[in-house]
Amino acid sequence: MDREWVDWAVGRIEADFNRSADTHLVPVALPALPRIALYLKDESSHPTGSLKHRLARSLFLYALCNGWIGRDTTIVEASSGSTAVSEAYFARMLGLRFVAVVPRSTAAAKVAAIAFQGGQCHFVECAREMYGAAAGLAAELGGHYMDQFTYAERATDWRSNNNIAESIFAQMTREPCPVPDWIVCGAGTGGTSATIGRYVRYNRHATRICVADPETSVFHRHWADRAVTQTDGAGSLIEGIGRPRMEPSFLPDIVDRMIAVSDARSIAAARVLSTRLGRRCGGSTGTNLWAVARLATEMAGRDACGSIVSILCDDGSRYADTIFDDAWLAGQGIDIAPHAAALNAFFDKGVLPETA
Repeated sequence: MDREWVDWAVGRIEADFNRSADTHLVPVALPALPRIALYLKDESSHPTGSLKHRLARSLFLYALCNGWIGRDTTIVEASSGSTAVSEAYFARMLGLRFVAVVPRSTAAAKVAAIAFQGGQCHFVECAREMYGAAAGLAAELGGHYMDQFTYAERATDWRSNNNIAESIFAQMTREPCPVPDWIVCGAGTGGTSATIGRYVRYNRHATRICVADPETSVFHRHWADRAVTQTDGAGSLIEGIGRPRMEPSFLPDIVDRMIAVSDARSIAAARVLSTRLGRRCGGSTGTNLWAVARLATEMAGRDACGSIVSILCDDGSRYADTIFDDAWLAGQGIDIAPHAAALNAFFDKGVLPETA
């Protein structure tokens, strides 16, 4: 391995980080719940527009320092879109070829974003085919398969180094309830919940971790019963979270609660939140919000005072032709109206109906 080039590559990535601002922590008004404060960590403001920017940076540094990437290495990743966009950004920064193995159903805007960052797409028919195709392609090209689903939980320094957890707690220090009762996130690789969960335990915070998971995903099933390691049937329409098989980076033992959310509820929540914030948010943010509404309703029922932090994962403009397209929803047979009404009731009355 060319140590001089590796030193340069690590320096390039660190310099990019040094000149980038942190992401905002956005308060969300809950007028019907004056004793509960809600904040969203806005990860859409990263240079590549999503939470996966942090992961991609960590994965590249991990691979470089492990000696897996050199000046001529082709980078290959299995991704539903956002990780691939972010990895393409870092590959281009280092002058490396990048190939993303993505399901054919990936939103067109994400495919375009991968190309914009200089990456190429290799399409497979479904998410289950990504792993083998990516490993095979990397072997064929003599490249490196980044394998986010294996390395996400170990590539990020969970103790500090300005990871997402440290950033959240630093930004919460001047808030009325600076230690959140709950932090709510989704799980695609499981890396985010692993980082936040470990950080919370390491710093002895009372905060609990809730993972909001698509109904079709295996993660919430495995959390309830460790014998369950995969699911059959159709996957979720919510890109970036939920998996058909257990991933090495998902660590169920540091998750305090899981809430399964249907695609219709996730999409309704994304739309309702987008209206209230005045900007579009992606479907996984909607999944998080539905879980937040459930937790906040329970807290209000106990007359609890506290705070909840969740994640605004990416910009909803990437989903203009899917979850924000009424014709697309009709084609999928999805009716979000009752779920949107339920979530608006939560904002207006402070209670998410039990039947919602």
